[in-house]
Amino acid sequence: MSRLFRPARRAMGLLALTLCPLLPAAAQATATDAPPALRASTCSVRGLMDDIRRGLGSGSAAYKRYLRTLLREAAVTLPDAELRDAFARETDPLMAEHLAAALVARAEREADTTAMDAVARRAMEDADPAVRAATLRAMRRTGALEKTGDLYERMVRDESPQVRQEAATNLIEDNAHVYAGQYGPAADTAVASAAAAKDPAVTARILDNLSTEKISAESAERIQSLLRSDDASVRKAAVNALGGVPAEQMQGSREALLAMYREEKDPGVRKALLQSVAQLGFEGAIPDLQRLRAMDPRLAGEADAWIEVLGMGLQEWSLLLREKQRLQQAP
Repeated sequence: MSRLFRPARRAMGLLALTLCPLLPAAAQATATDAPPALRASTCSVRGLMDDIRRGLGSGSAAYKRYLRTLLREAAVTLPDAELRDAFARETDPLMAEHLAAALVARAEREADTTAMDAVARRAMEDADPAVRAATLRAMRRTGALEKTGDLYERMVRDESPQVRQEAATNLIEDNAHVYAGQYGPAADTAVASAAAAKDPAVTARILDNLSTEKISAESAERIQSLLRSDDASVRKAAVNALGGVPAEQMQGSREALLAMYREEKDPGVRKALLQSVAQLGFEGAIPDLQRLRAMDPRLAGEADAWIEVLGMGLQEWSLLLREKQRLQQAP
């Protein structure tokens, strides 16, 4: 899937060839200075890194982004051994992130197909959790998710909460911004990682922010297994995720959710169950919702709202959500 984005990346690489001789002279930058002017220099890892270190003192966020972009786009022209050595020796998390991003860029543009492995290895093995987290950030919104095997299943179990959350953010943002929720293997990787996580906050966050419309049958089963979690936030997130599964997974998911409602004690989870049952069945879910309504008087109003909205015959889920919100906001 990431191949779809390679022409644009190659174009940026060509731009880097023209930008590389112009490196920023940032030695005097302070929090109140304007971005330093560019000066002529040679393309080298050391030269770029020296300028980036100085430029980090600039008060301009845009200028800092420019420095990172310059290194990333120039990466394809830099000596591979020098870049890898600089990355291996760097201990400052922010600088390690810059260098990792450059190596990822080389891998993305096929200048060095093994560069991603070096980045993933440090994300898993570095002793400093801040460096592990920074290295993960360098892979965000790239094709790394496809090229790093079980990296994310391992990183969501990292001993550092910061690292676990960075891994969750990568999975969420890659699926949303690189694949637009339309690439099943990427979504399956996110589901597998959510199921592997031992931190309920990580599992719930991934599932609550993941489009599941392209997941496999195996992923749907993994999510269903999380309906039995001891943590209510995980159960609720799993319920929400099952509401959006592909047509092939709808029947099994619907049956799992209906069976769960009778035993579920948490009102927030039960409310989510009503919504996912509605989402899976649309107008056809009305009889199910009428039966569920009688089981919990506290949620009778919620069930009635869904029954009324589904009775409108709308065929777009976004329209149903809008109408339900409008109905419940009405005086």
